[in-house]
Amino acid sequence: MATVRIPTPLRSLCGGEAEVDVAGATVAEVLKNLEDAHPGFAERIYDETGRLRRFVNVYVGEEDIRFGDGLDTSVDDGQVVSIVPAVAGG
Repeated sequence: MATVRIPTPLRSLCGGEAEVDVAGATVAEVLKNLEDAHPGFAERIYDETGRLRRFVNVYVGEEDIRFGDGLDTSVDDGQVVSIVPAVAGG
């Protein structure tokens, strides 16, 4: 199981939890299982074509999946998967 860090705007979908344990061998599997356990999550992070929304960043440990294998990035037991929405500011 991986530990998924849930960003504050999405915690209401996970019972207010900041972290949840989710099974999966890849980021895609982890996110699918997260959606299965907490319906409504996927529509907030994926666009209508099934791709991660442009403003959603996902990390496995310190690795930004955009610079690796994307949703096919491997996730080992005990790893941390962080979902980080980009925030506009100035």
